[in-house]
Amino acid sequence: MSTVRTLRTPVCIIGAGPSGLLLSRLLKLNGIDSLVLERRSRAYVEKRVRAGLLEEGTVRTLRAAGAADRLDREGLVHEGFEWRLDGEHHRMPFTELSGAAVWMYGQQEVVKDLIAVREDEPGLHFGVEDVSVDAVTGDGALLHCTLDGRPTEIACEFLAGCDGFHGVSRRAIPAGKLTGHSRTYPFSWLGVLAAAPPMSPELVYAVSEHGFALSSMRSHTVSRLYLQVPPGERAADRSDEAIWRELDFRLTGGTGALPTGDILERVLVPLRGFVAEPVQYRRLFLVGDAAHIVPPSAAKGLNLAVADARLLAEALSSWYGQGRRADLDAYAGTALRRAWLGQEFSEAMTSLLHEAPDEEPYSRRLRRARFAHLLSSEAEARNFAEQYTGVARR
Repeated sequence: MSTVRTLRTPVCIIGAGPSGLLLSRLLKLNGIDSLVLERRSRAYVEKRVRAGLLEEGTVRTLRAAGAADRLDREGLVHEGFEWRLDGEHHRMPFTELSGAAVWMYGQQEVVKDLIAVREDEPGLHFGVEDVSVDAVTGDGALLHCTLDGRPTEIACEFLAGCDGFHGVSRRAIPAGKLTGHSRTYPFSWLGVLAAAPPMSPELVYAVSEHGFALSSMRSHTVSRLYLQVPPGERAADRSDEAIWRELDFRLTGGTGALPTGDILERVLVPLRGFVAEPVQYRRLFLVGDAAHIVPPSAAKGLNLAVADARLLAEALSSWYGQGRRADLDAYAGTALRRAWLGQEFSEAMTSLLHEAPDEEPYSRRLRRARFAHLLSSEAEARNFAEQYTGVARR
């Protein structure tokens, strides 16, 4: 039997998604060492496709981390998008209204960039098995795992749970101390990545009685498109031809104007919201999807995760640099306030865009009234734009 080795580190981070990698990088820039434990391989993490709409605050944070060179070269800056409501076209000039833009840049590209800026430094581990959190106290945490094939005990002063909704970190909080608030929506998204140019230089949100569709992009030659589908549908249920036909019908009214190409990837995305309370237990801090998930309708998940990582990095830097614990004590309240603001806008956007399977004419007309108010009131449009770009959560 292999001897258990013991490692010690100021901060242990479970999960090498955007929040875990960013937290580690920001800590390093402030002279704080950390260990990052990721159960998946590097190749898997770098290919894991997620939403790619970055708010201005997220871009500023990545620049501060020294991980935005490629983003600044290749990211697509957007200042507005298009509504298509029952065939009518309306532009939402959110930069003009809020003063902020957004960037289109895939989450997997953010992950690659964050790995690249620290791959020559020790402490980033992929393929870590059997991670368990065995103790969380007021002085630190104790973990066990299989690291590089060896049984390993890790003692840390602070533990950051950046391992997503299904990770082990949140389960380390005793059941009696944790409350989960959730909502599951009665529809899903079928998302496809396609070798086809985008139908428009800006995002297109199409809403009609036939269901919702979204035209987005990863580049000038690769499109990302989504269809509202019933919750029981599987990603493989529709043929490529059927997907293109339905997308064209919802986005262009069936004119055949939607550019098509090979479908490179398809994924089914359930729409649900979740917030855990609290997001701190002793010296364990939950970050990103470990603490909260949002439906993809407003693309807030990655941006909330980056905000959490930045907030915790600042708090830990204050602790190690000045011996101040006030920022650590404030983490949970600030993170939850932002999470609920993001959740509220995501809920509003989801309700606005989708017709529920059992929606009555009364509810349908209420949604149309909301759209009419949004399109006719500058104050309402400005409020929407500030939430869409993240300005409202600063």
